Amino acid sequence: MDSLTMKPEEIEAESFRIIDSEVGEHDWCNDEWQVVRRAIHTSADFEYARTMIFSDQALIAAITAIRNGAGIVTDTNMALAGINKARLARFGCEVSCHVADSDVGALAQRAGVTRSVTAMRKSVLSLHNQIFVIGNAPTALFELLRLINEGQARPAVIIGLPVGFVGAEESKKALAAMDHAVPFITNMGRKGGSNVAAAVVNALAILAARE
Repeated sequence: MDSLTMKPEEIEAESFRIIDSEVGEHDWCNDEWQVVRRAIHTSADFEYARTMIFSDQALIAAITAIRNGAGIVTDTNMALAGINKARLARFGCEVSCHVADSDVGALAQRAGVTRSVTAMRKSVLSLHNQIFVIGNAPTALFELLRLINEGQARPAVIIGLPVGFVGAEESKKALAAMDHAVPFITNMGRKGGSNVAAAVVNALAILAARE
């Protein structure tokens, strides 16, 4: 088939066929695989087939929160841009990112912390924000976990996929160590990114839309 003449949906279907074929047998349940497969699709990185982690109630919590119109917060505008907001609009979900807010910048400078930390502090002030999506900044994930431990935040689910060499792997280990404190989706290692985090949200929105 000539890729130049293929429709977008045909390209996506063929991409998924290739992913399924190359991964072969795996231990993911069907719904988990829909999420993992989209992470692979957006990154062309098959390592996610073995490094993704879902807490026991993560899918149920995420799908329920979306269906209830929960607010979704990202740590970067890149993740914000990658999330299919039209698909989420049917549920009344609003997606936001505060990292570029002028007040966040001023508060971060005054407190001597990163914008990502200050943006998390602002995000948890609204109880409507229940799905936290972190694909870039380990500091954002560390701060969110601190706020949870101090009783200042109670997310429905955390999608924690920060990327990098400083703190990324450690922040994800800290998230996994929360055990039953909060449902989460994450991965092992340094890999992640805003594109992968957005792909996970998009996969969850598709699952939420099923009858």
